[in-house]
Amino acid sequence: MRTVPTVKVLHVVGARPNFMKVAPVLAQLRKRGQVRQVLVHTGQHYDAKMSDVFFQDLGMPQPDVHLGVGSGSHAQQTARVMIEVEPVLAREMPEVVVVAGDVNSTVAVALVAAKMGIPIAHIEAGLRSRDWTMPEEINRVLTDRLSDLLFTPSRDGDENLRKEGIDPERVHFVGNVMIDSLHAALPRARESRIRERLELSRQGYALATLHRPANVDDPAALSGLLSALAEVAVSIPVVFPIHPRTRARLPAGFEPRGLKLVEPLGYVDFLALIADARLVMTDSGGIQEETTALGVPCLTLRENTERPVTVETGTNQLVGTDPARAVSAAREVLAGRVRPGRIPELWDGRAAERVADVLLKSGEERR
Repeated sequence: MRTVPTVKVLHVVGARPNFMKVAPVLAQLRKRGQVRQVLVHTGQHYDAKMSDVFFQDLGMPQPDVHLGVGSGSHAQQTARVMIEVEPVLAREMPEVVVVAGDVNSTVAVALVAAKMGIPIAHIEAGLRSRDWTMPEEINRVLTDRLSDLLFTPSRDGDENLRKEGIDPERVHFVGNVMIDSLHAALPRARESRIRERLELSRQGYALATLHRPANVDDPAALSGLLSALAEVAVSIPVVFPIHPRTRARLPAGFEPRGLKLVEPLGYVDFLALIADARLVMTDSGGIQEETTALGVPCLTLRENTERPVTVETGTNQLVGTDPARAVSAAREVLAGRVRPGRIPELWDGRAAERVADVLLKSGEERR
């Protein structure tokens, strides 16, 4: 009996946003025959609250390889990932390396794989903010240019890649893999007791996150946004899971002034808080998507977004970083003046199936 060759797929994760994008693809490929998977964690996020708990919440296997690169400047972190991942790729020589999102680990591994002649698949390709002050924009554009398979979450991604001259044969519109993770975790999130632990009522609180360098590294910008959140907290409790980067930059003598500061939360508990919030205020890209999928009003505290579908179709409003504008928009939502959103195309919880189909077909063709 003729045996079918095994396709080897090497997945790379490095930071919190990667885990939700890679977990469903790992799970789908595990269901298919003749696939060998290798999971590499670069260690870009290494704190238990930012990494370990996500493996548990998403049902991901423990990494086969942990590079342990840790923190550092963008150049230091990128260089360390490149140095540490090269011997792993040389040893494994997979048919395809799967990278996700736009963090430093993503572009670092793509650079090494491209120079070694190993095909690259990019999950969440084609997103563009057109803001070159964002390190993530640089990472996205470079990774897309290097990738052989580009998996887009929304139609605007296809159009962006077309305008950049990417061969359409390399582009695959599959939908949003993060929504697969959301669908899988939502039943457990509904059972979470996080609201009770924080003494919150359903629809009786706002949820806020801040972590973008432009918002938290500039003391004036951070102070203004914290003041805006405190002003909103006069009307409704504001839960603020505080990112380590943000905590390190809080002004000396900072007083929460009505904000309910909590440590970073696991995926399931955080998803539970999003689902039951009256309002979410954030500078996170992924949260713009999750609120859209859940129908929760979201105010994005940025001047641009690489996820315009969440504004055009979903529940997201781009309100910028002016504190007065943010507070005014929050008051509109709290007064019930919100526009209903709808679920974008192919955000149906089956994106990973489509990714797996393309990966296996491509891997088999390359053998």
